[in-house]
Amino acid sequence: MIVLAAFLSVFIGGAVGLLGGGGSILTTPLLVYVLDFTPKEAITASLFIVGVTSLFGLINHARGGRVQWRTGLIFGGAGMTGAFIGGQVGSHLPGALLLGAFSVMMGVTAVAMLRGRRTVEGSHHKGLPVFRIILDGLVVGLVTGLVGAGGGFLVVPALALLGGLPMPIAVATSLLVVAMKSFAGFAGYALQFGDGSFVSLNPETEINWGLTLIITAGAIIGALIGSRMVGKIHPDKLRKGFGWFVLVMAVFILSQQIGGAVIEFAESGTLQLLEVILGVGIVVAFFTWVIRRPAKTPAIADYDEPEAITKK
Repeated sequence: MIVLAAFLSVFIGGAVGLLGGGGSILTTPLLVYVLDFTPKEAITASLFIVGVTSLFGLINHARGGRVQWRTGLIFGGAGMTGAFIGGQVGSHLPGALLLGAFSVMMGVTAVAMLRGRRTVEGSHHKGLPVFRIILDGLVVGLVTGLVGAGGGFLVVPALALLGGLPMPIAVATSLLVVAMKSFAGFAGYALQFGDGSFVSLNPETEINWGLTLIITAGAIIGALIGSRMVGKIHPDKLRKGFGWFVLVMAVFILSQQIGGAVIEFAESGTLQLLEVILGVGIVVAFFTWVIRRPAKTPAIADYDEPEAITKK
């Protein structure tokens, strides 16, 4: 299982390098269902892994001049505050609730990838909307810290629309933001205040560092490979393939959390069974409708052609 997890971690790192995010969406299920981490341990370790991996994925983008440092540091600084608060709150919530919320976030991520977008370029601002960037950074950071997910797919469109960045620049800059938020969220989960001392390690979120570092090493390799392949893989195929995979994982995790209760309800009578079938049908129809609607905002994995990448 450790060898399998190490192999899968390379795939996770590749997603981070290629998409500017997506790492925690895959890392947390890997740690829970392959390496038997508890939900809180998995979220804590995932935030560390994605933070380190994002930094390594950032290297090639920075060398290529695709990172807008000022915008990224402003957004990331605000995100760190939100992520730390989210981590503190999440560390006190039940693990089942966190996994349920995580699966919902996975579903939202998958839909954002599958919908695609119309041709939308980064908007051009006369001045950087600092207040909007800080506000969005706080909200996105709070989500990231709370469930250990929701980094890149929220950050990339925000950087493109608020920061006025072209998509390749937004993807590269998002790695800086994701790294900053992930480390802050990790601290929020790992540390507790009070209980006889001002600050101490939270015993509920202590992680197996040996396994965590193995997964981190594999993810770093994947991130370095992924960041070199930006622009070489057709963006629509990459986005849709990853989106469907994430959606399947979201359904699996949600079924693990509420499946038993739903089956028990369905078995209690014919009317209840029909209600469950109708409910599933409505959910499927809703997701199909949302996915097929044309999006008006950039999706996470939409890139311009390599020659169109401008250095800033």
